Order: sequence, then structure tokens, then C-alpha cells
Amino acid sequence: MNQPCPSAEKPNPALEPIAARWAAPAQLVVRFIYHNVHIRWPAKRRKKKPMNLKIIIRSETDADVFAITEVTVAAFKTLEISNHTEQFIIAALRAAKALTVSLVAEVDRRVIGHIAFSPVAISDDTRNWYGLGPVSVLPEYQRQGIGKALIQEGLSRLKDMNAQGCCLVGHPDYYRKLGFTNMPELVLAGVPKEVFFALSFDGYTPHGTVTFNDGFKADS
Repeated sequence: MNQPCPSAEKPNPALEPIAARWAAPAQLVVRFIYHNVHIRWPAKRRKKKPMNLKIIIRSETDADVFAITEVTVAAFKTLEISNHTEQFIIAALRAAKALTVSLVAEVDRRVIGHIAFSPVAISDDTRNWYGLGPVSVLPEYQRQGIGKALIQEGLSRLKDMNAQGCCLVGHPDYYRKLGFTNMPELVLAGVPKEVFFALSFDGYTPHGTVTFNDGFKADS
């Protein structure tokens, strides 16, 4: 999605109970989900010693496109839950002018992280909701809070645009810490409720099925 989407920054324990009953449709827009495949999340690793980094988070520019692709490919390269199409998803969203918020994290003028937010449709006609993902951080800079900083800045910018909420597919232990919850009234077809999260900015909970942008179907 994935980001989703599951993030390429976060090592997490396996979700065997969920994966064992998860068989998402092949056409599902959340591109981190395999059809009839058991999904394993990366095993938890030791937290790295914090780096003393001066991180700048800013909007992407045309000059960042190649660097964003490189970061995305590198971040998802070893993730078993990825089918390695995230860079194509971002390009498709950009081509469709659906990258409502696209941010990069920069250290010493080098792009080391990226996050995308794009509009979603909800079957009850609720407007101004967005999907989070993909979110990527270069492997050598992961577990330094960069993904979290990208997410928080992106959410802040959505709120400044009068967005009403945000949703994603992700790991429960991580996204609950950022304020996201499972909303029974809001569903993504084929995805277990345990890993579909939403955050309402105005307190209103939509009631319906979420559809992500067609860019999430890109695979080349």
C-alpha cells in the first residue's frame, strides 16, 4: 500500500496467526500483500545506537525523483513482505498527480528517507481521507526515528490541508504508538482488521470500504 503500508524501516515480530488466515485478492491495491501466501514480518532486531544526525524533512522536488527510487528499492530489498514494486507505486502515484504529500528526509544533502500520502475513496462518500505509504528509510539509517519523523510531519501537513483522516496497512505494535487504531466501521477488502489502521483528525469515523488509488496496482 506498503506501507501501506508497512514501513521498510521497522523490524517487527512475525504475525503468524494473522498470516495463516490471510489470502488477499490478487488485485488488492495494498501491494505488500501476496495472494494466497503466508506473510512473515521481519524478526525484531536490536535497536541501533542513536546517531547524532541533523535531519531535514521537506517536500520532494523534481531533482529528488531518482534518489527517492534508490531509497525505496534499498529499503524494501530484503523485506519478505514486499513484492518489490514500491518504487513503481510511487512513480504511478506521481504520474497520476496523486502524491498529495511526498516528503523526503535529508542528511548532509543526501536523501535517506521518503514517505507518500495519497487520496483514498470511502464507500460512504466521506471526503478528504488519505492513505499512508510507502514509507522508506535507507537500511543504514533505520531504527533512528526517521520513519516516525516522516510520518508525524506528513500527518501534520495533512491536517494543515484540512484533511479529515488517514489510513494504512501496517504493524499493530508500531502504528498504535502513533495514534492509529483499528476502526471496525472502516474496512479494506481482503485485509484483516488487525492490520488495517485509521486515524480520524476531526473525531468522525467513516462507515464503509476504503479504496486506494490505482497507482498501488503498478508493478513495473
